[in-house]
Amino acid sequence: MNRELKRVAILAMLMFVTLFVSSTIIQYFQAENLKDDPRNSRTLYASYSVERGPILVDGEPIAYSKPSDDRYQFQRVYANGPLYAAVTGYLPVNGEPTGLERSANAYLSGTSSSQFFDSLLRLVSGQDPKGASVEVTIDPVAQQAAQDALTNAGYRGAVYLSEPSTGKILAMYSTPGFDPNTLAVHDGEEALGAYDALVADPSNPLYNRATGGNMNPPGSVFKLVLTAAALESGKYTPESTFPNPTEFTPPGTDSVVRNTEGGNCGGGAEVTLATALRLSCNIPMAELGIELGDDAIREQAEKFGFNTEFDIPMGTEASVYPTEQLDDALTALTAFGQGDVRTTPMQMAMVAGAIANGGVVMNPNVIEKIVAPDFSTLETFQGSEFGRAISEETAKTMTEMMVNGVENGAASNARIDGVSVAGKTGTAENGESDPYTLWFTGFAPADDPQYAITVVVEDGGGLGQDGYGNLVAAPVARQVLEAVLNK
Repeated sequence: MNRELKRVAILAMLMFVTLFVSSTIIQYFQAENLKDDPRNSRTLYASYSVERGPILVDGEPIAYSKPSDDRYQFQRVYANGPLYAAVTGYLPVNGEPTGLERSANAYLSGTSSSQFFDSLLRLVSGQDPKGASVEVTIDPVAQQAAQDALTNAGYRGAVYLSEPSTGKILAMYSTPGFDPNTLAVHDGEEALGAYDALVADPSNPLYNRATGGNMNPPGSVFKLVLTAAALESGKYTPESTFPNPTEFTPPGTDSVVRNTEGGNCGGGAEVTLATALRLSCNIPMAELGIELGDDAIREQAEKFGFNTEFDIPMGTEASVYPTEQLDDALTALTAFGQGDVRTTPMQMAMVAGAIANGGVVMNPNVIEKIVAPDFSTLETFQGSEFGRAISEETAKTMTEMMVNGVENGAASNARIDGVSVAGKTGTAENGESDPYTLWFTGFAPADDPQYAITVVVEDGGGLGQDGYGNLVAAPVARQVLEAVLNK
């Protein structure tokens, strides 16, 4: 064989090997991912030929399939759709699914690898194919209470409630919301029209404000992260003191920091860290932030989960603490949750939940278990740790400080008779004349934490710059906590 033929033979062999390797990767290693990708329209259309499994809350379906007399064979139905839209998402005929309809699609459609033998058995026995059920962790009492508390007051915002020891999501409600049924109709033009109307709505009803969307500055609820960083440094205690002026100008800037109520923080020439947190004063926190530096604050924030995206298993947006180096002026702003800090209720509930859980951050999760059509359990989801954010000693100290904030501080409207509540409010600025964003985060009972909660209310709760966290967000949290504590 001459040299030219050898080259051609080697090239042909290399091409064959390349084709063999790539086809093997696609057929064996990536097949499951490609099949489960919700953008795979072939899989999506095929899923309508089977009875898609229901999504269950406390054993009751909040999403299920019923027979249809058109080419899709089954119609997806959402019971009390607006209440659970942030959980279920929707299954359109001419687009990508969202929420659990997307992330749990393989289970719901019966195409996951764990359902292969069940599907084969149903085929052999002549039974109609059917997807698995997805049982979620949502507490219907908590979810309903969240809707009532926000919508009855006409607020725009979100409530996120979780179990501190496991990370289970017990309530995840966002308003204004939408009715998934309008997007799941089999008339493609009608569904597209409903979608376009929601996209054009300036209130952004398709946002899940509990886990993402147009994230808000946290304001004073971020002071929990700052306080944790200070205590963890070993250089500060609740009795550490700071200068207590009525105005503070960070070095290198003309911007003036003031306390929310004006004046100094509780009187006196100096103020303790405990008092600054209890009364939610900005000036001592700005001073503390500069002393700690942005690296220490960022490190602590990231231990709580900032700058990390979580799958619950739906995708969520990462809360943000700036990753670039900050000067003292910008660091002072971030110390009390302003500047370029942005967060979600889920993230702030993770902060409160970690304090309640002895310093350990749990990964959030909304799926309890997956159940096959024959009622066997395919998968059960257990709580998992994201990591330790603070020591048990710091967690205990911060719990006491947060209880003081509710009992005789800036979070007093979260008090519940007979129950010790740990909490922190926030009132975040959005611009010189823009309405404030109002927050509450905390947990209860403080001596035996069962629930961690965060409430965000946008647009000042309709009060512009006259609204504040304790007036608007804290009562919403109290209403939800009372509902679950009184079950």
